[in-house]
Amino acid sequence: MATEKRKGAKSVKEIPPDILKQLNNGTLETANLVEWLAIDQQQLLQHFLHQTGYTQAYTAILNRIAALKKQTFNTVNEAIGKGLLDIANEHKDQKLVTHAANHTADLVRCWAAYMIGQNEKKVLAERIKAIALLAADSHFGVREIAWLAIRPDLAKNIDESIVFLTTWAKDKNENIRRFASEATRPRGVWCEHIDVLKQHPEKALPILEPLKSDPAKYVQDSVGNWLNDASKTQPEFVSDLCKRWAIISPTKETAYIIKKALRTLEK
Repeated sequence: MATEKRKGAKSVKEIPPDILKQLNNGTLETANLVEWLAIDQQQLLQHFLHQTGYTQAYTAILNRIAALKKQTFNTVNEAIGKGLLDIANEHKDQKLVTHAANHTADLVRCWAAYMIGQNEKKVLAERIKAIALLAADSHFGVREIAWLAIRPDLAKNIDESIVFLTTWAKDKNENIRRFASEATRPRGVWCEHIDVLKQHPEKALPILEPLKSDPAKYVQDSVGNWLNDASKTQPEFVSDLCKRWAIISPTKETAYIIKKALRTLEK
């Protein structure tokens, strides 16, 4: 499931026809955001439903898309994921989720993230455990959708979520560690804020502390951004934490995180 080592086109017009065909058929991963946004999701959906024997559900999912107040690539992405979740629940077909989560096409794996993250028939603990595969995915797009898909329920159950994600913050996989931080950012990106963490960022210290000198820049960026988010509502907390970290963890990794964390306060 590793992404092919190709740079991808700089614009949609530059995508070779054979590459676009493979992307729309679900036989090739996207190499960059340009390719990701160029995919015809409805065409890809047709291929996926044909593969899984649910072609009759195509119209119902199209109706779900048509009912969207605003159709963007991301809202359509989510609508398809929820439509597939309805199919899986109606037919009690867990194999559908497994097939999507292990699909060659990264966008289909994004649909799987919604199937897992927003499945209210499963308790939150089960969903967090199940989404680990996608949180650790080799593709950047899948990893982003993984935390976006489950974040609303993480936010509603923040204390329980922090307990689970504290373990993730100590995982050997940097993508899993990054998920623990990114999914709980007080302000986040392209998502609703988590008000309780905006006002009480200290609640997330069990997640943040193990990451204060993480060796992966991918994780460092997330932790720095987390604290920068928090600095906009609780500046004293962030300032004090960074001062403490600078003393107890005098590493270049911690210094990098602190610099990102304080960038708003030090403007």
